[in-house]
Amino acid sequence: MLRGVGPVFRVVRKMAASGAEPQVLVQYLVLRKDLSQAPFSWPAGALVAQACHAATAALHTHRDHPHTAAYLQELGRMRKVVLEAPDETTLKELAETLQQKNIDHMLWLEQPENIATCIALRPYPKEEVGQYLKKFQLFK
Repeated sequence: MLRGVGPVFRVVRKMAASGAEPQVLVQYLVLRKDLSQAPFSWPAGALVAQACHAATAALHTHRDHPHTAAYLQELGRMRKVVLEAPDETTLKELAETLQQKNIDHMLWLEQPENIATCIALRPYPKEEVGQYLKKFQLFK
């Protein structure tokens, strides 16, 4: 049983009883696009693994937050959006901005090289974080 789940159930049940829609929670990931291109040329599987590592780490780190608990309650309804950052500098600048704005996230560093590869936010209503991510396109 996940910690912090009880209050989430009460909030969702209360919203359902009032006819209000529960908040849609989204986990955003921002993955470096340049890693798929020369000179790096990482295979697709390696990039997917980086995003998975970052997402898992963000969920685990923020597992006690009510949004994370609610997000994990309905596994079949999880929403993730994967965006692309052009390079490591842009990714690190985003991480700095998110930290300054107190947006919970995880900057994944591939080891042993210590290369920043992906940022994953904990689940958020998109209205709360969209302003920080609007310049990033969907990962292609």
